[in-house]
Order: sequence, then C-alpha cells, then structure tokens
Amino acid sequence: MPRDIKLTGKERFFDENEIIVSKTNLKGHITYCNDVFLRIAGYTEKECLGQPHSMIRHPEMPRAVFALLWKTIESGQEIFAYVINRCKNGDHYWVNAHVTPSRNGAGEIVGYHSNRRVPDRQILENRIMPLYAELLREEQRHTNRKDGMRASTEMVEAMLREQNMEYDEFIAKLAA
Repeated sequence: MPRDIKLTGKERFFDENEIIVSKTNLKGHITYCNDVFLRIAGYTEKECLGQPHSMIRHPEMPRAVFALLWKTIESGQEIFAYVINRCKNGDHYWVNAHVTPSRNGAGEIVGYHSNRRVPDRQILENRIMPLYAELLREEQRHTNRKDGMRASTEMVEAMLREQNMEYDEFIAKLAA
C-alpha cells in the first residue's frame, strides 16, 4: 500500500457506540478487520488482509509510541494508547486503542487484537496532541530516523519515570 498518500487535514469521526476491530499476525499483518475499520479507513477487506497494519500509520504519529506499543505487546502485556491513523484518501482519525496479544490453547502469543474506541476529545486536545507534537519534533530533529525514535522514546520513558508509572497508568490517569 502506498505510503505517499497526500494528507487532506480532514478528520473523520465514528460513533461512540462503534468499535474499530482488527487482528494481526505476529509480524503485524492484518488477518481480520471489521466493517467499522473498513468504512472509516476507506479500504476494502481485500485491500487490507495480508497487509502490514502500518498501512494506516499517519506520518504525524510519533514512532516512539509505536515502539512502546510493540515492546509491551510482544512481552505479553496489553496496552492502551491514543493513535492517529491515516485513511486511504489522506483523511485521518483518532482512536483510543486497546491492543492485546492473542494466544493459542498453549498460551503462546500467535497474533494481536486491537479494539479502538472514540477518544476523549478533551484529553486528546489538551494532553495527547501536545505530547505527540513534542515527540514528533524530537524525532524530526534527527537526520537518522532510528536516532530520532530513540530520542523520543527516551523522552517518553523519562516522563514515565518522573511520574513513577507505566504508560497504561499514564493513559488511565488522564481520564481520571
């Protein structure tokens, strides 16, 4: 799927009673996506299945948050995170994602399952968007993408250490 989709700056919304659902294999390739996912992202099921979930990655989403997400779910834990995604036509949409490992009968991780709900707009605008803008600036300050991701990841980890909490606790505290 093309990564050079021109951004429109237009935000899409979904109903607070809807849940966007997708499942991936261990490599992050889509194995299932529900109708809400397809409608909001603007893709067909055929276009999605087998593709990397990153096909909906918005370029303004800090890579550090995804690094933290992958580190968490690969360790067998669940995570909650606010995410901005890109639609097929260049629009975008925000979600509050809950990502969990999927396990087989023997307890082995065989993939990942994500449920996304409508994010709390006040938290999004007052806390998440400024944080993500700061992380993105740090990432873009570096000419090497890996160095940028490492630097912004260190920013997130330092913030969490300072507040003596895990990322999930940070997200949950925002809603309290």
